[in-house]
Amino acid sequence: MRVFSRRSALATSCAAALYGSVRQAGAAPSLTPRPLVFAHRGASALRPEHTLAAYAQAIADGADFIEPDLVMTKDGVMVCRHETNIAETTDVAQRPEFASRKRTATIDGTTATGWFTTDFTLAELKTLRAKERLATLRVHNTRFDGHFDIPTFEEMIDFVAAESATRGRVLGLIPEIKHSTHFHTLGFDPEAVFLRTIAAHAYTRTAPLEVQSFETGNLQRIGADVHVINPQARLMLLMGERKEVPPDLAAKGQKTTFGDLMTPAGLKDVRRYADVIGPSLTDLIPRDAQGAWLEPSSLVEDAHAAGLLVHAYTCRPENHFLPRQLRNADGDAARNVHGSIQEIQRYLDMGLDGFFTDDPAIGRRAVDHI
Repeated sequence: MRVFSRRSALATSCAAALYGSVRQAGAAPSLTPRPLVFAHRGASALRPEHTLAAYAQAIADGADFIEPDLVMTKDGVMVCRHETNIAETTDVAQRPEFASRKRTATIDGTTATGWFTTDFTLAELKTLRAKERLATLRVHNTRFDGHFDIPTFEEMIDFVAAESATRGRVLGLIPEIKHSTHFHTLGFDPEAVFLRTIAAHAYTRTAPLEVQSFETGNLQRIGADVHVINPQARLMLLMGERKEVPPDLAAKGQKTTFGDLMTPAGLKDVRRYADVIGPSLTDLIPRDAQGAWLEPSSLVEDAHAAGLLVHAYTCRPENHFLPRQLRNADGDAARNVHGSIQEIQRYLDMGLDGFFTDDPAIGRRAVDHI
């Protein structure tokens, strides 16, 4: 078992130096000096997700950490996409040369039809262009369709390192290793590729680093190696739907659900191999069928009692995503900055240690004014 106090002290001292003062009096206790703002797929409310433009906007808007989701190509390269199916985030459907590669696959228990990164070499993927995934809600982002390519993980690291050097500000990375069990069944080893990549770059050996996964096994496998490469790194178990079983456990026929892992006993077990949990916002405050907030859960307090940080996902500025109590009358797709700030601040008052947001500028405002 790793020792929490040593790594915790490293992470806390780093965060204190970078992010300033402690939380205001009266808020629930947090395990970090200041809540962290994580750019969810970059500033994905303002630019197509997982493009260098989205990462650049997030950095300009004050994000503390930038998130690359990582998937594998046919030739074993890690690229930045939210999932291996690229039908919704690239122009592949408009490319007749790739029409024959459309297929149906079952990944992490879900069946999907589209085009998958493991059927493309990196060179082929580089011929594609990114597009806005939520085109009906974020029409303003569609003007950037076709402008940007798919970055590799290494390109993303170099970009963030360059931005950090230019701005004189340390930027954290919070990569998620996607579909690990699925990729292993195809003969890939994403954890090995990930470790080689972060070891090869001075920036990822020294900058704040938090590694995410919805799977338990890969976090346990890579934990010691990650901390040899970057001693201040943290590991986060993302939490799916409470009734769902983590993909690696499901593949073994086990029945432990994410809900089981959110109990005090489950959290104590998670603490053996992770430093952080990543629940959804609705795990913190459930919503009714109309999207209205119900009574808060005790998950933040329970996780803190187990020695775990809590970094929740995902704060989005549009009325469509806000709790019913905070929506305004401007329509489903309207940006509601005031409501988004109110939402974030309520979670922070529960003691949340950090949060993912599609609009880091709004997240920065919410944190800086608590």
